[in-house]
Amino acid sequence: MMQRGLFRRGALLAQQAAVESSLPPMISPLQPRLDRSMSSLTIPPPACMLRPLEVPFRYLFGPGPSNVPPRILAAGARPIIGHLHPEMYEIMNDIKKGIQYAFQTQNNMTIAMSGSGHAAMECAIFNTVEPGESVLVAVNGIWGERVAEIAERMGASVHTMVKAPGGVFTNEEIEKALAKHKPVLFFLTHGESSAGLAHPVDGIGDLCRKHNTLFLVDTVASLGAAPIFMDQQNIDILYTGSQKALNAPPGTAPISFNERACQKMFTRKTKPVSYLLDMSHLSNYWGNDGKPARLYHHTGPVSGFFALRESLAILAETGLEESWKHHKEVAEYLWTGLEDLGLKLFIREKDLRLPSVTTIAIPQGYNWREILQYIMKHHQMEMTGGLGPSINMVIRVGLMGYNCQKRNADLALAALADALRNCKKSKA
Repeated sequence: MMQRGLFRRGALLAQQAAVESSLPPMISPLQPRLDRSMSSLTIPPPACMLRPLEVPFRYLFGPGPSNVPPRILAAGARPIIGHLHPEMYEIMNDIKKGIQYAFQTQNNMTIAMSGSGHAAMECAIFNTVEPGESVLVAVNGIWGERVAEIAERMGASVHTMVKAPGGVFTNEEIEKALAKHKPVLFFLTHGESSAGLAHPVDGIGDLCRKHNTLFLVDTVASLGAAPIFMDQQNIDILYTGSQKALNAPPGTAPISFNERACQKMFTRKTKPVSYLLDMSHLSNYWGNDGKPARLYHHTGPVSGFFALRESLAILAETGLEESWKHHKEVAEYLWTGLEDLGLKLFIREKDLRLPSVTTIAIPQGYNWREILQYIMKHHQMEMTGGLGPSINMVIRVGLMGYNCQKRNADLALAALADALRNCKKSKA
């Protein structure tokens, strides 16, 4: 009985197949539209995208980014995992501890921004300043200029203390300005890479507390190369970038807020102007708000965080004090070699020079652009001119992190000597 039923069903299926095979093929109503769309492309595949990616090797001896060591490149090339996976949270927790060590802070509100140093710069300002509030900015290079513009754009009442590139503000000058403008935030660049200056920080945090002002410090060019002590120096907000002495690729930016900054940040009357940089969300993403669950805010740069974690691990293995000592020794070796070439250092006081980025006064009679172009062409080496207010004033040589070696200083000195011999010098 069952066999007869199966036979009938099979016969029916065969008959149906025969009928369908005699009919014209069914065409979906959407098919002609799709075909027309595919055949009406006006932009062909770009020829450049049909070629393999080619990236030349360069000695990155400018103010950053610097060459990345193989160990960190390998870390960034590890397989991707989800940005909300438990293993990713563990890596983020490691990064937090590494930043706390590098900053010398116990601040809980310590994270890495998904973006360059500018992301951390804007995060600090957007979260702690509300429209109409007073902000005081020390401007002695491009980074003070940049912060002043960012604060102005978000509606702050911006006041500036201005000096020529490389100028140093005394604590007396700073206190006078604090008393006059009564700012909620005072900004200072510790490592002013556009001028090659390492600005003194001692005592400024105490003045800011005296005047009920938050102290914000930029260490993008100095962290790992020059001493900084966030807690001991009473710095309320500190940030840096991944691509200089930390030696990770550009794209992540460590930042830390102390309790004073958090109190201002989380009791504000208005929302920060940026959703992406809102610390009320980022503090949860990094597990810093005490809540049991981390909620989705944005997709963090997973590979970038792998690389940052490895760079912080290398710093921890090396030791901060050893890193500071090494950068100072190599910088002094470079400075001596530059003076032996007859070149003048832009920052005259040795103790104020930034170990990671050295600035050379443009030698008289030379076109600095021709010097740098010659070095790039004949030595595959990047050095740069000034930036912002220091343009046409300096040539900048950066030896930091992986590049901070005496053999690299020798390469830089040889390239400069070659350029000075072969570039045209005016009779004037």
